[in-house]
Amino acid sequence: MRTKVTLILILLNVALLAVIIYSRREWKHQQDLARISKRVLGDEAIGMKSLEITASGSTGKIRLERADENASWNLKSPIDWPANEHAIRRIVHELEFLEPINSFDVDGLAKNGQSLADYGLKPPKLTLDFTRPSRTPGGPDIATRLEIGDTTKVGGERLYVLSPDGKTVHVVNRSLAQSLIVGMDELRTDTLFTIPVFEVRSLGLQNAAPAPRVRLRRDGARWSFEAPIVTRASKSDAEVVISGLNRLRALDFINDVPTADTGLDKPSLRVTLEGNSRRETLLLGLPYPESPAFKKETLVPTTAYYARMEERSQVFVTSIPDGLLTTLRRAQEKLRDTRVLDFEPTSVSAISLIAAGQTEPLVLRRDDAAADVWRIVRPGGAPALPADAKFVGNLLQRLSLLTATPHNSKDSAFLRDAPSDAEVENYGFNLPQREITLTLAAGKTITLQIGVSGANGGTVQARVRGQPFIYAVPADTLNELPVAANVYRERTLRALPEGTRITSLTLTANDAADKPLVSLKPADNQSWDEALATETEPRREALKTVLASMATLRAKEFVNDVFTETTLVDGRPTPWKYTLAVTFTSGTGATQTGTTTLQVAERSGGGAQLAGSKEFNTVFVIEQSMLDALWTLTYGARDPGPPAAVVPATRAAAP
Repeated sequence: MRTKVTLILILLNVALLAVIIYSRREWKHQQDLARISKRVLGDEAIGMKSLEITASGSTGKIRLERADENASWNLKSPIDWPANEHAIRRIVHELEFLEPINSFDVDGLAKNGQSLADYGLKPPKLTLDFTRPSRTPGGPDIATRLEIGDTTKVGGERLYVLSPDGKTVHVVNRSLAQSLIVGMDELRTDTLFTIPVFEVRSLGLQNAAPAPRVRLRRDGARWSFEAPIVTRASKSDAEVVISGLNRLRALDFINDVPTADTGLDKPSLRVTLEGNSRRETLLLGLPYPESPAFKKETLVPTTAYYARMEERSQVFVTSIPDGLLTTLRRAQEKLRDTRVLDFEPTSVSAISLIAAGQTEPLVLRRDDAAADVWRIVRPGGAPALPADAKFVGNLLQRLSLLTATPHNSKDSAFLRDAPSDAEVENYGFNLPQREITLTLAAGKTITLQIGVSGANGGTVQARVRGQPFIYAVPADTLNELPVAANVYRERTLRALPEGTRITSLTLTANDAADKPLVSLKPADNQSWDEALATETEPRREALKTVLASMATLRAKEFVNDVFTETTLVDGRPTPWKYTLAVTFTSGTGATQTGTTTLQVAERSGGGAQLAGSKEFNTVFVIEQSMLDALWTLTYGARDPGPPAAVVPATRAAAP
């Protein structure tokens, strides 16, 4: 019994809720109908397709049209130009929601001795003629006329308007007139291109014949040339140009000049932007004859031109920055990607470098197990040497940033796009000074060739094998791309592991082995700071520097891959001058010991000092800090120091 009652109550509640929802919907519908019925215009202004504004005493009309209610508005008279959507929406909104404050019948005016002329409605001050599509499919458009008269005598904040059927005069807010009484500058848009940078898919340029057509296309984040050559384009430069085109404005509109006088019958430049299913083309004619007295001074030099959009017949004047115009006219050069090579340094797995006259290339290979480890591959099966990842990274960075640079201000950086065999030889590519091959992912390779042209004053050029283009590059490019294993070798020869302790340090002149310059061996329980406490301040600091340098042994640069018993000092073969040795222990029990010995040459006149190691089988230049410390230890005692200050003699007083 209770279940049945509960179900009945639920059904009654559902029914009541349905009645409430239906009643509310009907009530809202009635409210909307009541609100619409109070407006001056019913549905005549909804879905408007055209609007014509005529002022009293004026022969000209302003006419606006659109294809449908979702399309953009266009001015058709007095000029053919896109309309300012914001200004037109304001007018349409005022018409759709125009509500009378007061109303009276036209038939009653005569009884009071009045006529429409007393309210400025015969003739009207403004006449609005607009159309909307028929609600019947295929039917003709429905036309409506609204006439606007004077402002009210009291306050002047309201207007008299005559209803479309001519039977009623309405008093409405003046905001309608304010939306209509605007200049052409406010009714039209002044932009030429409407496709934003991010939407542009291609840029087309056509100078006057016989210049070739230039076309650039975006592919993801990259830009490239499709005509007249196929090559990379500069993404940043292409987008700067498109931004510059979007900033162009129509300054004035021309209706009475013959086409031949504007130069638009044979445009000097045609610029096309293509976006998502739309295309816009600017035609540029002759320079517009501006009077010097009216020409405005601008920070960026500009020139005014006759122009029109290809899809419209309206001629206008636009001012183009001279720099932008130069780029558009020389786009094949100005919009080229100036980088010679197109690769990501992180994608390179191997580098092969060879100079003219060499038979074996220098090969640098990235370690398969560690991306930041590089090795120098030596010929003949010799063990690979560790490479300095920083120097290899710098090499890859220089290659990735190698840019086409003109040899002088008058020449182009892009020397040839389709060179002949004679030009290839003339630019030095029959015997290139450098040939660098980069191995990328999946075994793909890129080979850069650097040539020097003796016929052109020793200029340096670059090209990529398999591509026809020849680029001018800076004269110091060869110096930036050395082909020597020592340049790329890892500078750190040995770094003692953490916990390792140096147990002794000796420095001996080889011609006086029995008189060591330094011989230090701290006790087992003594630190180096305690062992050096009795030394003078200069020697103590120098000894600390030597200990630190021997713990982490680094070369400033390498001279020879093989240790030799003599070395060159100031160009002369000379025996090694000093022997520098340290012993060290590692581990808690001091069971693992080792010795590192360096042969050190006399300091050369150029401010460099060489060292050799049998252990590492190399000769190298020591770093500046070590050089200064060794000078203090070897010559510090004989350094006389700065000269004493000269005290002028006191002149005796006159008697």
